[in-house]
Amino acid sequence: MIGWLLNLAYAALLVAVAPVVLWRMVFQGKYRRGWREKLFGSLPRGDDRRPCLWIHAVSVGEVMQIRPVLEKLRSQLPSHRFLISTTTATGFDVAQTSFPGDSVCFFPLDFTWSVRRALRRVQPAAIVLVELELWPNLIRTAYQQQIPLLLINGRVSERSFRGYRRIRFLLRHMLNKFQLLAVQNELYGERLRTLGGANERLAITGSIKFDSVVTRRDNSATKEIGVSFGIAADEVVFIAGSTQSPEEEYALKTYRALRGDFPRLRLVLVPRHKERFEEVARLIDQRGFPLLRRSQLNPRFSTPEHGQERPVLLLDTLGELSACWGLADIAFVGGSLTNRGGQNMIEPAGYGAAVLFGQNTHNFRDVVEILLREGAARVVHNPEEMTAAVRALLDLPEECRALGARAQELVVSQQGATDTTVNLITRSLSESTSPEELRPADAA
Repeated sequence: MIGWLLNLAYAALLVAVAPVVLWRMVFQGKYRRGWREKLFGSLPRGDDRRPCLWIHAVSVGEVMQIRPVLEKLRSQLPSHRFLISTTTATGFDVAQTSFPGDSVCFFPLDFTWSVRRALRRVQPAAIVLVELELWPNLIRTAYQQQIPLLLINGRVSERSFRGYRRIRFLLRHMLNKFQLLAVQNELYGERLRTLGGANERLAITGSIKFDSVVTRRDNSATKEIGVSFGIAADEVVFIAGSTQSPEEEYALKTYRALRGDFPRLRLVLVPRHKERFEEVARLIDQRGFPLLRRSQLNPRFSTPEHGQERPVLLLDTLGELSACWGLADIAFVGGSLTNRGGQNMIEPAGYGAAVLFGQNTHNFRDVVEILLREGAARVVHNPEEMTAAVRALLDLPEECRALGARAQELVVSQQGATDTTVNLITRSLSESTSPEELRPADAA
């Protein structure tokens, strides 16, 4: 009965949002893929009899985070196969590129029929959910079928916590169907306890976000992007990445204001969503800047001659921002001067860039608190402050390097969560007892 009540609620929601979904499908090209998997649970069957570990990473950020986890799991679980599911199209594309030897699919919607068919086809040895994905029908059905449910790199933002507290009586039942609740820090652990999560299932691991971060600028992917963009060793690179409108406009205004005083300054723009690549390319053109796109390299601009106006560089490819951050001397992390709540600022910090972001960073509140406490990043509140901050760093290159060095040292000091997480996963898989009989997670 509970499942069908949820089905009715989901169906009503789908009907309500159908006009928006259809409009975006027709005019923006979104939501066109994966409907057999989403609506009917047509997930890929295994082609052999090896046990399957199903890992769900919602979008690009989570997909990138699980790369070191999967690498270590392969070495510790050589007899297993892996299925990676995502919710977004960009996450799907990046997962296919990142994990070419694994099955990649879209996550089924939480209807009873799609969940049951998905589980029947996959027959997972366990389901691993990254950060916090609570789908009642999936959780209930997996629990009934004695499929272990594992949460890794769990986080509960302040905003989510306020919402979850209103339905705490429901959350308690869902959380206690998990065999493992591995969270990033004690604050998130305490929030799960308040919501009803049993202490014996909780483990504090740190954040695997830090472990997936590359800290060497001389890696091949970063070097290749720099060469293709024609960036010289003596140039100073300002990257505005994971941006939303109007953050690209702000970065262009900063570049226009400073390029006369700092002729070796280069600007790289990296919009958050691929649907905006063309829009941002038009914006650059409309503002009168020459443009070099990663997807359409133009040899004329690859190696600008002395005195030639250098193009604004547009990274309009998927999955390359992580490597591109390695080119940055100064990095502005987008989604933070809009209401998005910020994007991943750990990656540019790991490379030792001088990191800037806006005041709206609630999605990364814990990371921001650490960075600011250690003097490893700066906040800008508007485009004028962005220009002033970049100018100050260009005027004082030693301070710019020191700011980046503090950020890099902080990232390195936070690494190590992957090993703890992988050990918890493998231990959970090896246990034959039911969730109620598990020994405490902190006894490992």
